[in-house]
Amino acid sequence: MKYITAFLLPLVLSGCVLTKQNTTQQQIAEAITPEHDEFACVVSNELGQELCGTSNEGVLAVIHPAEPVELNLNEETVPAPIQITDSWDRVRKGFTFAVPDKKRVTNQKNWYLRHPSYMKRVSKRAEPFLYYIIEELEKAGMPSELALLPIVESAFDPFAYSHGRAAGMWQFIPGTGKSFGMKQTWWYDGRRDVIASTAGAIKYLQRLHEMFDGDWLHALAAYNSGEGRVMRSIRKNKRLGKATDFWSLDLPRETRAYVPKLLALADILANKESYAFEWPTISNQQVIEIVDVGSQIDLAVAAKKAGLTTKELHALNPGYNRWATDPDGPHRLVVPRRLADEFISALAETDKKDRLNWVRHKVKSGENLGLVANKYNTTIDVIQSINGMKNNVIYTNDFLLVPIALKSMEEYSLSANQRLARTQAEKKGAYQLTHKIKSGDTFWDLSRSYKVSIRDLAKWNGMAPRDPLKPGKELVVWVNQVSEQQTDNSIMRTLTYTVRNGDSLSRIADKFNVKISDITKWNNLNGKRYLQPGQKLKLYVDVTRT
Repeated sequence: MKYITAFLLPLVLSGCVLTKQNTTQQQIAEAITPEHDEFACVVSNELGQELCGTSNEGVLAVIHPAEPVELNLNEETVPAPIQITDSWDRVRKGFTFAVPDKKRVTNQKNWYLRHPSYMKRVSKRAEPFLYYIIEELEKAGMPSELALLPIVESAFDPFAYSHGRAAGMWQFIPGTGKSFGMKQTWWYDGRRDVIASTAGAIKYLQRLHEMFDGDWLHALAAYNSGEGRVMRSIRKNKRLGKATDFWSLDLPRETRAYVPKLLALADILANKESYAFEWPTISNQQVIEIVDVGSQIDLAVAAKKAGLTTKELHALNPGYNRWATDPDGPHRLVVPRRLADEFISALAETDKKDRLNWVRHKVKSGENLGLVANKYNTTIDVIQSINGMKNNVIYTNDFLLVPIALKSMEEYSLSANQRLARTQAEKKGAYQLTHKIKSGDTFWDLSRSYKVSIRDLAKWNGMAPRDPLKPGKELVVWVNQVSEQQTDNSIMRTLTYTVRNGDSLSRIADKFNVKISDITKWNNLNGKRYLQPGQKLKLYVDVTRT
């Protein structure tokens, strides 16, 4: 239900742009579901996908497209004395789960104990939101162990995205997210909104707890692999006269590791002194405030009024995909509590029309609403609404009022486009190919053509293997070799060559010291057809040989 093993359908991609890189790709042609030893460990791309011997069963890599943001969240003056000063201590004092002496738990526990730096990084991400999550769990009467669940799911990263199409700190797939109140639009994804996703996770876990007659281990297993999968395994064991506790069920590898991870974390936190484990501390006080802003607002404008950088504000509001909040809501922003009053006052003095910047766009010949929307990083619906339009028809020399970002797109470094650009730029091979998706293209055929795994191909592009491929979008493909002529000392340059009268593939290949087959491959050409004067060709030339 939350993570679904990718069933791959046949998929064709063609046409590439190449740039030279200096590092080599990880082993290519990796199987989509690699074989692992019996027990699982936490494997995070932020730790280099370290293999853990007998502890790497069922691990699904999670993409972390954004580094943790340093936020000054502490109150300038500490309020009334607090009996419990550390939020993690508050969590462990409410523990109720029994932790069995099982090998699966021990293996997970050993991994965490060997990687204290991992928990420090996790706690840094958790710091703005942990107090809020604990409060919400306590209000709902939920076990405090569930405050550890975002560690297992995403390492407390609201920007995390897994190959199973699960997103956010609580890792919801699109359908389940919508079922539990997480709106998903071009502007906003509630699965990454910590406020919306925490509420949805509590509702879902409550439902599962009731469905499985109060068995929390069954409920947690179902949260990971779906209630249907767990129900079927329980019924099967009943028919066979076997025990139906979690440890006896026939479940997916990932789920068999998932529950032990949570129990291992609970055991370490409960007994951190005896393990001599330095579990980081987080102040047990409210550090964020939720402010209703009432309308759409540019994040850069809001950040300035809150006394924050745009990146700091966006880190606290990861649900927003773009440079502004969703015009249709939610109309709320999370800000540091110490700045909330000033922010609210600044908003009250700002007219709603001044919360966005505007441009008066004159329609040019050949333009349509889609082109105008793309130019200004907005949507057709927004332009239609602002201009009182009932359809998509626009005419040359018409004027349209369009909202635009206050600053350049690079300033909105945590927006969806900027996160994707960083993910795609991360070096994973010797050469980077760029493929522009065409109608009918699929992951499957591209992976076969370039001898890379579907999982890697999706991950390089911040996607899941089952995500739809949209025509016009560009994918990156990392390979170690492009042609036999290229060596490790090659200095590759991308050229655009204009075909002249009398040119042929053979003549061009000789001129630039490349193969005819490479030219046809790079440009998706039919070798039997003649070149046309004025035709543009992409060439990837080794300047050390030309």
